[in-house]
Amino acid sequence: ALKFLRFMTAVAARCSQMLNIAEIAQDADINQKQAKDWLQILETLGIIFYLHPYSNNLLKRLVKTPKLYFYDTGLLCHLLGIRTVEALVAHPKFGDIFENLIIAETMKQHLNANQEPQLFFYRDASKVEVDLLDFTDPNNRMLIEIKSGQTYHDRFARHLTLIGNVLGIPCEQQYVTSRVEHSYV
Repeated sequence: ALKFLRFMTAVAARCSQMLNIAEIAQDADINQKQAKDWLQILETLGIIFYLHPYSNNLLKRLVKTPKLYFYDTGLLCHLLGIRTVEALVAHPKFGDIFENLIIAETMKQHLNANQEPQLFFYRDASKVEVDLLDFTDPNNRMLIEIKSGQTYHDRFARHLTLIGNVLGIPCEQQYVTSRVEHSYV
């Protein structure tokens, strides 16, 4: 039981990051096969899910590894030892937890509407990245950059514009989700 808890904590420490089974196994002091098997159990039980990189025939798919997320951010915070809002905001993983929250809630919104989520992230070799591509509705494809800060900066949207142009997604369907008090257009 203690080994599995150590494994769960190692998985939680890697939320919103590229899946690295070797690191999880090392931190949990288990072998990679066991880590892979336990990850599959967590996925089957609906505790974690993976966000896969976007690719099409027009773009080079340079990143093949999925990113790991928890459906329940309360469980995620518990595993990371976060017990208060103050501790959450001060935690070094706060940005990753916020990203996890936005992506998990988007996933659950589609699942609750009985839709098959078509969610991806985008990253290429030059580190151009967009946190969330929501292509669930083919007539309303969205690009979403997720930032945990309370201040908006124009640089947050720079990759949205670049990738939006490549994928033919208009500016009106490109969003920055953050903790600012007021929306910006």
